[in-house]
Amino acid sequence: MTAPKGTGGAGAAARAAAGPRTVLITGVSRGLGRALALELARRGHSVVGCGRSPEHVRSLEAEIASPSRHFLTVADVRSDSNMAELAKAVAEKKQVPDIIVNNAGTINRNNKTWNVPAEEFDTVVDTNIKGTANVLRHFVPLMIEKKHGIIVNLSSGWGRSAAAEVAPYCASKWAIEGLTRSLAKELPPGLAAIALSPGVVNTDMLHSCFGTSAALYQTTDTWAPKAATMILTLSLDDNGASLTV
Repeated sequence: MTAPKGTGGAGAAARAAAGPRTVLITGVSRGLGRALALELARRGHSVVGCGRSPEHVRSLEAEIASPSRHFLTVADVRSDSNMAELAKAVAEKKQVPDIIVNNAGTINRNNKTWNVPAEEFDTVVDTNIKGTANVLRHFVPLMIEKKHGIIVNLSSGWGRSAAAEVAPYCASKWAIEGLTRSLAKELPPGLAAIALSPGVVNTDMLHSCFGTSAALYQTTDTWAPKAATMILTLSLDDNGASLTV
């Protein structure tokens, strides 16, 4: 785990244990997003979340602690109008997030770069890069108005290195690193943006790359408490940083 700059000693403990916060998580209905939402809810925080599958969103609603405290809905980050509608609803409900976790993401099937179908490449770019931009377009202004906010853009170890047969994914996560650094230079006082690699976690996406070897890595349930604590301790001092859970 890469420690945030502002996480030393009593200050970090105080931030992690601070009063309830509202956290927006995209891709909330599966994998890392779902595990993080459940962990934050257990700690008494409010979750605003979106996912593409009505079935998975309803399943999360049935499992999450204190469901009336949260706002979980079906929306696709690839749709700018979906994110505009979500931001409007959140503002009307007075649930403007204190923290955004841009988690929604996808990966291409293992393939040489020149053999990746155009549609599949587009899906990775539209979800991982443009989906993040769509969220920022509509939620950063709400945070600016609130004069407070931490933006966490999920990156990857493959956003800082590279591997064969996942070029679209690597390209998209390198883009997230660059986008986050640029965003960090643009934000007004009171806001910060951080690129956060989750580390290697056994998810459907990892299984698509590693096959059965994915089972050798930590589960989402093991990862979520560490990730939640780290995200809750991020501060303005971490603006522009590239960190790892």
